[in-house]
Amino acid sequence: MSMEQALQTFFEECRELLQQMEDILLQLERVPDDPEAVNAMFRAAHTIKGSAGLFGLDDIVAFTHTVENLLDMVRDGKVGITSALVAELLLCRDHIGDLVEHAASGGEINAEFRNQGDMLSARLREFMGEAPELGNPQVPAERATMVEASGGGKVDGDTWHISLRFGKDVLRNGMDPLSFIRYLATLGEVVSIHTLVDAMPDGDSMDPESCYLGFEIDLRSDADKKTIEDVFEFVRDDCQLHILPPRSKISEFMDLIRRLPEEDAMLGEILVKSGAITQKELEEGLSAQWDVDAPLGEILVEKETVQQPVVEAALEKQKQIKESRVQEAKFVRVHADKLDSLINMVGELVIAGASAGLLAQRSKDGPLQEATSIVSSLVEEIRDGALKLRMVEIGETFSRFQRVVRDVSKELGKNIGLEISGAETELDKTVVEKIGDPLMHLVRNSMDHGIESRELRLQRGKSECGQLRLNAYHDSGSIVIEVGDDGGGLNREKILNKAIERGLIQSGQGMSDSDVFKLIFEPGFSTADQVTNLSGRGVGMDVVKRNIEALRGTVEIDSAEGKGTTTRIRLPLTLAIIDGFLVGVGESFFVVPLDMVQECVELSEEDRRNGKEHGFLNLRGEVLPYVRLCEQFEISGAGSRRESVVVVQYGNQKAGMVVDDLLGEFQTVIKPMGQVFRNLKGISGSTILGSGEVALILDVQALVQVAASNEAKSLARVSVQG
Repeated sequence: MSMEQALQTFFEECRELLQQMEDILLQLERVPDDPEAVNAMFRAAHTIKGSAGLFGLDDIVAFTHTVENLLDMVRDGKVGITSALVAELLLCRDHIGDLVEHAASGGEINAEFRNQGDMLSARLREFMGEAPELGNPQVPAERATMVEASGGGKVDGDTWHISLRFGKDVLRNGMDPLSFIRYLATLGEVVSIHTLVDAMPDGDSMDPESCYLGFEIDLRSDADKKTIEDVFEFVRDDCQLHILPPRSKISEFMDLIRRLPEEDAMLGEILVKSGAITQKELEEGLSAQWDVDAPLGEILVEKETVQQPVVEAALEKQKQIKESRVQEAKFVRVHADKLDSLINMVGELVIAGASAGLLAQRSKDGPLQEATSIVSSLVEEIRDGALKLRMVEIGETFSRFQRVVRDVSKELGKNIGLEISGAETELDKTVVEKIGDPLMHLVRNSMDHGIESRELRLQRGKSECGQLRLNAYHDSGSIVIEVGDDGGGLNREKILNKAIERGLIQSGQGMSDSDVFKLIFEPGFSTADQVTNLSGRGVGMDVVKRNIEALRGTVEIDSAEGKGTTTRIRLPLTLAIIDGFLVGVGESFFVVPLDMVQECVELSEEDRRNGKEHGFLNLRGEVLPYVRLCEQFEISGAGSRRESVVVVQYGNQKAGMVVDDLLGEFQTVIKPMGQVFRNLKGISGSTILGSGEVALILDVQALVQVAASNEAKSLARVSVQG
C-alpha cells in the first residue's frame, strides 16, 4: 500500500470512528452511567489522534489530544456526564470531522477555523475544572506494592523502558518505524534510544523491503502504560513490544533480558548506559534467583491481592476481545469503484450468456444446450453474489438522523423522539448514498411543520413528546422507506386554496386526497405561515421528488389532519441487474420486472370486447384495469389473434398489460436511457437481448397509473350515460 492509499484509508476510518463517536454521545445523553460507552468513546478519539500522528496531521493531533484528556478524566470519574458536556463533545466531534475533511481535501486551515478550535479547547478545559493537570506526576498503576511479591527490589530510574523489535513485513505493510518513535516523543521526553542491528544480514542477502531494526528506548513521561502501548496499536501484531514502568523491579529487567533475542551482556550494557538500571542493579539481578513460570493470575490470587472470580472474569474478557478481533479480521475493505466494475462485467456476462443460450437453442444440439444451461445457472449465481456485495443495511443511514433529530428539536424548542424500525432492510449501496438528502428534507420538514409545539400537543390531548418514525421494508420487489410523524397532518383545504391561488388547479376541480397532497411537491409550493431556518421557502419537496424519480422511485403521502403524516418512498432494490419477464408486442420486445408480475392469463374474446368498451376486465370476480401496450406505445402490426394479459402489482394497486407473446423469464442488465428519452412515460430503461436486439424495460408504476386513470374515466363515462 502506498502512502497515499494509506492516507485515504485513514480518512475513511476516521469518518467511521467519528460516526461511532456521535452514536456513543447520543447514547450517553440518554444513559450517562455507561462506562463501556465512555471507554469506547475514549478509544475512538485515541485512535484518531494516534493515526493522525503517524501522518503528521498536527492540527488533528493537538485538538483531539485535549478531547482525549477530558474523556480520560470522565473515565476516572473526575468529570461527570451531563447534557452540557455531551453538547460540547458533539461540537468537538464536528470540529474533528472538519479537520479531517480539510486534510482530505488538502485545504488550508484559516485563522477563523483555528480560533474555533481554540475556543472549543478552552471550554473543554473549563469542564476539567480544578482537577489535577495531566502533566502533573502521578504514580502509575504498575507501581502498586503487590508487584514486589514477585522478587527483587526496585530500580532507581524514573523513566519508562521500551524494548521494541519491528517485524520484517512492517515496511511492506506501509508503516514507517520512525514515525512511531516520533509520535512516542509527543507523550514526553525520549531520554535515550539505542538502535539494534543484530538481525541485519550481509549486503548480498539483504532485502530492502524488510525491516531488521530493534530499539531500546527510555521515555520520561506521565502517561500510563496503556497510552504508551496504544502508540504501537497499528503494528501491534507485527512487532515485539515490552514496556517496563518507572521503578520497576530488577527481576522484571532480568526477565526482559532473557526474553529478547540479543545477547544478555549486550542488552545489560545498553540498559546501564541508558540509565534504565545501574551496574549494581544489573549484577544483583543476574545473581538473583526467582520463579517466573507462574502465571500472573495465580500470583495475584496466591498473594490474596484479587479473588479467583475476578481473575476468571478478566480471562473471559480477554477471550472475548480475541474472538472479536478474529471476527473483524474476516472483513475486507474494498473500494466501491471495484464493486461497480465487477457489477458491469457481470452484466456483460449475463448478456453474453443469453446470446450463447440462444445460439444453442437454434442449433438444437442437446449436449450444447445442457452445457449452456449450466453456464446460465452459474452466471445467475455469480450475479446474485455480486449484487449482494453492494447490498448494505439502511440502518446506518437511519441512525445518522439521531443527531439531526436531537439538534433540530433543540433548535425548535420541541421535545421530539425518533423511532427506527426495519434497520436491517438491505438495498443497493448506490441507492443508500443517494437517498440521504431526500430523507433529510422530509425529516426536517416533519419536525418543523408536522409536529406541533408542546403547548398545542397538550391542548389536543397528545403526549408532549412528538414522535418521528423511520421505517423500511421490502414489498413487491421494491424497498419502501417511510417517514412518519404524529403531528398535525396536512390541511387539505389550505393546500387547495394555495394551489388555486398559484393557478396549479381550477376552482371546483374534483381531486382525491392523494392528488391534493401531491401538490406540495410542486416547485416553490409552500403553505408555511413563516419562513424558518429549516423550511418554508418551498424549495425542498420538489427536490425530494426529483431526486427520488432519478432513482426510478416514487413518493406518495398519507395524512390525517390532527393525527399525522406518512411520506412513503418506493425504490428499486438495485439499479444494475434485475430478473425480468420478457414479452413481445408486434415486432417490439419489453421487459417487466419479475417481482411485480403476479400471473399471466389469456385474454378471452369476451374480455377483449368488454375491455375495448370499459377499459377493464373481470379477473375471477375482481375488476382489473388494463392498458394495451400496442396502443400505449403506438406499435403498428400488433394485436394478434391471441393476446395475453400480464397481471402486475405495484404497492397495493393491480393492473393488466395486454401483450402478444409471453417469452418467459429473462435476466436483465439495465441500461439507462439517454437524455432524449427522459420524459418518455412508461419506460424506465433498456436492455440488450441475446440476439443483439434492444428491449425496453417497462415502468410498471407509471403504466399502473395509466390503467387506473383509464378505469376512472370509463367509470365516469358509464355514470354519465346511466
